[in-house]
This record gives sequence, structure tokens and C-alpha cells, in this order.
Amino acid sequence: MNIIVCIKQVPDTETKVKVGPDGKTIDPAGVNYILNPYDEFAVEEGLRIKEKHGGEVTVVSLGPDRVTSAIRTALAMGADKGVHIKLDDTYLDSHAVASVLADTLKELPYDIILMGKQAVDDDNLQVGPRVATLLGIPCVTVVTKLEIGDGKLVAEREVEGGTEVIEASLPAVVTAQKGLNEPRYASVKGIMMAKKKPIEEKTVDAPETQLEIVKMDYPPERQAGKFIGKGVDDVPELVRRLHEEAKVI
Repeated sequence: MNIIVCIKQVPDTETKVKVGPDGKTIDPAGVNYILNPYDEFAVEEGLRIKEKHGGEVTVVSLGPDRVTSAIRTALAMGADKGVHIKLDDTYLDSHAVASVLADTLKELPYDIILMGKQAVDDDNLQVGPRVATLLGIPCVTVVTKLEIGDGKLVAEREVEGGTEVIEASLPAVVTAQKGLNEPRYASVKGIMMAKKKPIEEKTVDAPETQLEIVKMDYPPERQAGKFIGKGVDDVPELVRRLHEEAKVI
């Protein structure tokens, strides 16, 4: 099978993010970039499909030169090769990203396209469905269980109050949810082999975005707590403040 996994490099979730001087972007100084956590589930699932059905896993990502490290991470996990779509480090909305990915994927053989359900930096959850729409193939999102066979897939996805089972023909796009699998750690051997695996570079013009970030700002600081008292005699005052000041009762 030809398995493609689309990944994104994002700021480490433990990074203390600072707003840049322009008020619209993240200050890159001191930011540690990692492979998007949800994409790790997609990479792992791609590797499991390969182990069961044979084939090749190709990792595709777009962005500046630093994106190569995220691709190498996936290669160290076991992916066979990478495709780096080189673009300047500028903001692209979900439609622009999906358009670039779809144009690239049209040139590659694929039976299934995997990606994380969302990127943890913008949380839009739109790239997967948009890529599928542009390619004209089915899409199943937030998948927690996946079976492949006989030219089709059977996927389970969490819905409110239960589980939904979906069957779709291949090729298709699948976005991975936490719980789909447990991503493997890259071995020392895998890390060394990743250095020798090919990464094809593609250069494209930055597409026009349909959304504009007007402003980034920090959340308001939390107000300090108020100490009312210790005993039962202070309960009426607590209730009064919850009712009149906090307005929660």
C-alpha cells in the first residue's frame, strides 16, 4: 500500500509562548518546535498498516527549513521517505495549507492519507476534510480504531454519547484521534537510519490566504483569591459573595 502521512511542526506544548513585536505572530526566540502530537498517532497508524499490509510510508510536511527535523522524527519512527514542501515561515490558513497539500498529493501515489485530527497550535481541525474535498475522496475524522482490507476501511470515531462506525472506500483521508494507538519511540538505530532516508524538496509559491490574524494577545490575568473565613459562622458571608459578587448562585 502507498501510505501518506501529512504532518505539521508546532511549538512544544511546554513552551512559554510570547507574542511577537507585530502583535500578530509568535516570537520564535527560544521556541522549541516538535512534531504535532496528534500527527504522531497518524505516523504510528501508517507504520502499523505497512507492517500488516506491506507498502511504503511517505511523510509530507510544508514550512521553512526547520520542518526537516519533524520529518526526520517521523523517519526515525520508521517512515520510508519524506517530502518537504518549502515555504517561508508565514501564516497560512487551513484552506491555503490544504490547497498546497492537495496539489502535492495529486503527484504522489496513495491508497490512504493519514494526519492528526488537529494541530495543537491553531486547533482548526479543517485541513483533513479540506484535503479530501479537494482530492474528491472520502474523509473520516477523529478516528479511534481503523481496519483496512478489500479496498475499503472500517473506522470507529467517538461521538457524543457513543461510538460511530463508518465504512468508506479507498483511497480516503483519515484523521487520527488520541486513543487510536500508542506511538512508538524512535530507537537509536531508527534515528541513525533516518539520517540516510531521502527527503524530497518541493518549492511552491505561497498561496493566498482567506483569513487574516488581526491581533494576538495574552489571556487576562486571573484575579487573586479571597479568604472569607474558616468556620461555619462565615458561611452566610460566603454565600452572599457568591451570589452578589461572583454571581454563580
